[in-house]
Amino acid sequence: MLDRTDDSSVAADTWLAQFEEALGNADEALLKSLFHPDSYWRDVLALSWNIQTVNGRDAILKALPPLARNMAPSGFAIAPDRAAPRRVMRAGTNAIEAIFKFETEVGRGNGIIRLIPDADDGNRLKAWTLLTELGELKGFEEQLGVNRPRGNAYSRDFRGPNWLDLRNASAGYADRDPTVLVIGGGQSGLSIAARLKQLNVDTLIVDREQRIGDNWRKRYHALTLHNQVQVNHLPYLHFPPNWPTYIPKDKLANWFEAYVEAMELNFWTETEFEGGSYDEEEGRWTVTLRRAGARRTMHPRHVVLATGVSGIPSVPEIAGLKDFAGKVMHSSQYDDGENWKGKRAIVIGTGNSGHDIAQDLHSSGAQVTLFQRSSTLVVSIEPSAQLVYAPYNEGTLEDNDLIATSMPLKLARKSHALTAEKSKALDQELLDGLERVGFKLDFGEDNTGWQFKYLTRGGGYYFNVGCSDLIVKGDIALKQFADLDTFTADGARMKCGETIAADLVVLATGYKRQEELVRKLFGETVQKRVGTIWGFGDEQELRNMYTRTGQPGLWLIAGGLAQCRIGSKHLALQIKAIEERLLPR
Repeated sequence: MLDRTDDSSVAADTWLAQFEEALGNADEALLKSLFHPDSYWRDVLALSWNIQTVNGRDAILKALPPLARNMAPSGFAIAPDRAAPRRVMRAGTNAIEAIFKFETEVGRGNGIIRLIPDADDGNRLKAWTLLTELGELKGFEEQLGVNRPRGNAYSRDFRGPNWLDLRNASAGYADRDPTVLVIGGGQSGLSIAARLKQLNVDTLIVDREQRIGDNWRKRYHALTLHNQVQVNHLPYLHFPPNWPTYIPKDKLANWFEAYVEAMELNFWTETEFEGGSYDEEEGRWTVTLRRAGARRTMHPRHVVLATGVSGIPSVPEIAGLKDFAGKVMHSSQYDDGENWKGKRAIVIGTGNSGHDIAQDLHSSGAQVTLFQRSSTLVVSIEPSAQLVYAPYNEGTLEDNDLIATSMPLKLARKSHALTAEKSKALDQELLDGLERVGFKLDFGEDNTGWQFKYLTRGGGYYFNVGCSDLIVKGDIALKQFADLDTFTADGARMKCGETIAADLVVLATGYKRQEELVRKLFGETVQKRVGTIWGFGDEQELRNMYTRTGQPGLWLIAGGLAQCRIGSKHLALQIKAIEERLLPR
């Protein structure tokens, strides 16, 4: 137990020493005295080989000791090269926060402890939240810094193959199969491939596009990222310090090409993954790839589905749309509004894509009507949408990623609800204007804001970069989809009898759930084994994301650049642990 103190370092040091003593001596009474009754423990592979959250002191006292006996954690100490212990406010609660290090029998870990006073025990400082995260595997450290490759294979033998010869042979896979096959070459695929590369796991990325980065390059002309540059670095290689705050899509696409080259990732473009089946006895997949008109069968031990949450376009059945004489396209096919100057356009859907496309068409001289299908969260791009990333405005990326990892779901929801209230206050004038013109607003489940909308359903929100203002002013017309009767050859006929003439209809209607892509590529049996993907399950973690699924050898990774940077670390460590027989297949 800790006496209340203003010295954050002393408090954290004392707690960590007593925690190690309690675990080492199996002292249940001491362990109980260290945790606040309302406490949370999130373990990311370090002790459980799982990503899991345990809520409440009693549940922690039941789950933690047996795992500690198996993994023998020790060496708990404040990390000298990380942010010093400090007083912070997290999820509306004042706490002492300290980053620490420790070891287990198989790895080295990082963690965060947050201490708050227990009013029922003389205000003694106890653990409110505890994170234990596996950082690296002993004997299989990443090939970085002092562990970097020396290059002796090509730098000292003038008669042998040079670096380029070896790179071409590595990427060609003429006489071998990769250990890991990554499907999709966006930020998800690049992140996991880069992590596995540093762990010396043979990995091949395949992507159906013609050029690395086309999954961003081919999006609509005006697109830029909606969160700021300091949040979005890929693993190991940060964006240059002179880059714009909001990265344009083509700049990011070109960076992906440079990243693949700099990180020496094996990447096949114009390659279609046609499907695969798993051999339980062999512990391998049989997969078929189609490249340059030829088929190649491979037998990787792991397949990582890295196609993101925007995989198969969702195209709803809309009455009469097949009779419309104009052009109909999904938002994924939209390119540039200049092609529709002087024309009339209907955009169906009020997420980011729908708003951005409507604004792009309007700025290009089209007459635009936006149809709203369901209530939508609207938040100004600055400062409101960036409030959730406030920690990334100071400190190191590594510390901030660990802080993001450390927040249990319940507290993260509370934190985002508080942020959403701040956003509403900042945007009140805009929100009032939208409601006046009939725009239906919401603020997420339990008012938790835009990020939890993304994590639970992959959309349903808009970062306002001007389209909402155009709607309020009437420059872009607004209609409710529920008031639509049917499409005709000329346009949309409303239930009131009005016809909205159109030359173009854009369906900004999102994408199907990832389960549909798993079913398409691997079949019904595999999809049922995997189950629901994305959103939060009973374990308070993203379902089947960055961790083992119900299908051996099949892994999933998705999300924004920051999520992929963090999640890829955990996914790669699990694959490496399986390959080194530290974990069963």
